[in-house]
Amino acid sequence: MTVRDSSRPELADITHYDGVSPYRGTSVLWRIHLSSALLMVPQTVVFTFMLVWLIEAHDWSVPAAGALVSLSQLLGAIGRIVVGRWSDRLGSRTAPIRRIAAAAALVLLSMAIMDQLRWPFAIGLMVAASVITVLDNGLAFTAIAEIAGRYWSGRAMATQNTTQTVAAAAGAPLFGEVIELAGYPLGFAICGVLPLLALPMVPMHTPLDQRVTPSSPSDSRSHRPDLDPQAA
Repeated sequence: MTVRDSSRPELADITHYDGVSPYRGTSVLWRIHLSSALLMVPQTVVFTFMLVWLIEAHDWSVPAAGALVSLSQLLGAIGRIVVGRWSDRLGSRTAPIRRIAAAAALVLLSMAIMDQLRWPFAIGLMVAASVITVLDNGLAFTAIAEIAGRYWSGRAMATQNTTQTVAAAAGAPLFGEVIELAGYPLGFAICGVLPLLALPMVPMHTPLDQRVTPSSPSDSRSHRPDLDPQAA
């Protein structure tokens, strides 16, 4: 397997490119970084504790719990593809992220209530949470790369990856302590609050958003005019 970097136009051929950092004069990228970090924590918590939760709290066997976790991960992978196509048709990366954050909060808070009441519906909500909480990752990375442009995308994506990694590394042990002291329902409830905190941070629109009709998905591709050598 080989990897080849795509060719980039010379700076002299790009009329509007001036080398200014995409972080300067706007908070869009930082808002995506911070909201993605908050959304990463529920994803980490769900996948870290789902197996143990099924076994300890709901008396599932290890093989059955493992099979459900595997199925949930498969559904999450399919969901990312579906959401990616949805964002292409919509002409926006951040609008779907906002909806995903709202859905994640609703599912996690509902699951916390169901688990506290010991209702079996909590298991179905856990599967839904394991799918919904992973849907925003690809959209956020794509938005970062598109907004940053060819000459800053590497640094911007590295920042995105770092913030998410830090959040993931901190989330599991912190929520492990919460669950140990107060139980799963409270841990899931706190997880449900994090997407609500992330929701207002996600930009409603970015400079690259292009609203299109579903009948013309090919027109939904966003591009930076300042990176197009043929742009006047």
